[in-house]
Amino acid sequence: MLTPPDHDALRKRLIAARQAMSDRLARSEALQSVLRTWLVTRPESSIGAYWPIKGEFDPLPALYRWSEAAENPEAPTSSAERIAAMRRIGLPVADGLTQSLRFRVWYPGCPMEPDAYGIPKPKDTEEFVPQMLLVPCLGYGPAGVRLGYGGGFFERTLRTIQPHPVTVGLCFSSGFVPLLLPSPSEISLDAILTEDGVMWQDPDR
Repeated sequence: MLTPPDHDALRKRLIAARQAMSDRLARSEALQSVLRTWLVTRPESSIGAYWPIKGEFDPLPALYRWSEAAENPEAPTSSAERIAAMRRIGLPVADGLTQSLRFRVWYPGCPMEPDAYGIPKPKDTEEFVPQMLLVPCLGYGPAGVRLGYGGGFFERTLRTIQPHPVTVGLCFSSGFVPLLLPSPSEISLDAILTEDGVMWQDPDR
């Protein structure tokens, strides 16, 4: 079985394989469809996502479609009701002091600036606590085990967010590691989606 000391070598292999993937566009389009379909059944109205790096799947087009779907002629008409009915998308802002993440509203064309790690983040938009987190995965194993980059940002963030958001891993199916064991710094997710469909979902979430 893969034990935690093996994870660093596995991360390097998975990053290299993902960046070299010749059919990543086709896989991404399929995962966009899986994510859009899955979100139709969900009750959450605010989702924290991520800006894709190192060949990660980009969830933002599917999320923008999800946010547009909330706009309909039967929506509440008062200002307070409209705000309550809005679907919000957030991108993370890394806090260098706590090594955790906060989420600010993102929309296409919103002002962006690099964070401390050079990753784009929303500039001066509203901060909020998401009801769901979409989490990038380098790899995944049975029962929602996730392999991330090892920095622990999402794990530290989840320890501070109340109520606890639904956590959804997004990964290409090539990242499946059958004997993957969780390391102390990684989390198990409530659901995992790939271009092949829903690979795991906690029935209580």
